[in-house]
Amino acid sequence: MKLKTLALAGAMSLMSSVAFAECAFENTVPLKSLSAGFEAWKAVTDAMAECGNFEASLDQEFREKQPEAFAANPSLYHIGGVANSTIIPLLNAGSIRPLDDLVEKYGANLTPNQLIKIDGKIMAIAMMVNTQHLMYREDILNDLGIAVPTTYAEVLDAAAKIKEAGVVEYPIGGTFKTGWNLGEEFINNFLGEGGEFFTDGNMPNINNEKGVASLEVMKALTEYMDPEYLVSDSTYVQQQFQQGKIAMSNLWASRAAAMDDEAESQVVGKVVMAAAPMGSAAPATSLWWDGLVFATNMTDEEADAAFRVAMEGIDEEMVKANNDAAVWLVPGYAPGRLAVGAAATAAAGARPYPGSGPMGIMHTVLGNGISDYLTGAKDAATTLADIEAAYVTAAKEAGLVK
Repeated sequence: MKLKTLALAGAMSLMSSVAFAECAFENTVPLKSLSAGFEAWKAVTDAMAECGNFEASLDQEFREKQPEAFAANPSLYHIGGVANSTIIPLLNAGSIRPLDDLVEKYGANLTPNQLIKIDGKIMAIAMMVNTQHLMYREDILNDLGIAVPTTYAEVLDAAAKIKEAGVVEYPIGGTFKTGWNLGEEFINNFLGEGGEFFTDGNMPNINNEKGVASLEVMKALTEYMDPEYLVSDSTYVQQQFQQGKIAMSNLWASRAAAMDDEAESQVVGKVVMAAAPMGSAAPATSLWWDGLVFATNMTDEEADAAFRVAMEGIDEEMVKANNDAAVWLVPGYAPGRLAVGAAATAAAGARPYPGSGPMGIMHTVLGNGISDYLTGAKDAATTLADIEAAYVTAAKEAGLVK
């Protein structure tokens, strides 16, 4: 089962031409990497190359090539560039190694948000993010004397005032399209409530107070949306913003640049970025990341060298030379106007999307089942119970639940 992969394409600008600082050590071990080919990866691998004996393959077909390449013994590549979803086949195959020992030796400059843990072990190092965060019409909030919302309760209060003023068609836009988008909205809110999706044995754990609270927030938001919200994806919401039809949304950072696209936007300079609304435990969103993994089938000497080279690739000097190439998680990043919301969301402690085989199934059944609650066909408890049952059936078929 495939999870939808999200790109940061809309949020990136061209790489700076500023030269990199020299590598802190001379690498003598031949190393290779395979990653996507967009500008952020070019910046990172160029910095790695400063250490010597390093060859980067920048390939937009990387997700199809990595599983077989990393399963080879020895692996055809030492370092891989992955995202939340593309890491899953490598995890399932056991072709990437835990990094706890290498982080302890060489990862002193890494932040907690960069350490991607699976089953308690560090399996990847995140370097950049995409995330859903609050975007709002600054002119409307200012005109109505509304403070920038920081929680969904405040978003709903603001929406009521905007609706009463009648200044836009709908106060809120939401990526509530049935399927992947709707599932992601629940996941965001459940993470914000501090929820854990599974118990021992990959059994589901959403039919509880945190799950009900997540559904209730979603239902409350729909009262201020276009009635056709179940067909509303990111492009739909982006266009609502651009056409001046909505005032607020928790939308992907990669859509921010479109707000100021003079060729298609009527609200250039009017949409401002802020952190995602807080849940009771964390921002009600998830961090989607791109980052680094390291092959199982290489020698310990190669692993040691590969990790050191990778740390040079994502150091502060690289970020300062390529600040606008991505929404970096690396120290030294200075977010521009359109990246402020994503950076603030990450800094507030947003949790990474918990990609895994079981989560792929959970995401699917959530996306298929939540609309019954939103439309009133089922109550919250029944909706969550039915989703858990659908998950167990699918997980058993996949061999993930006994």
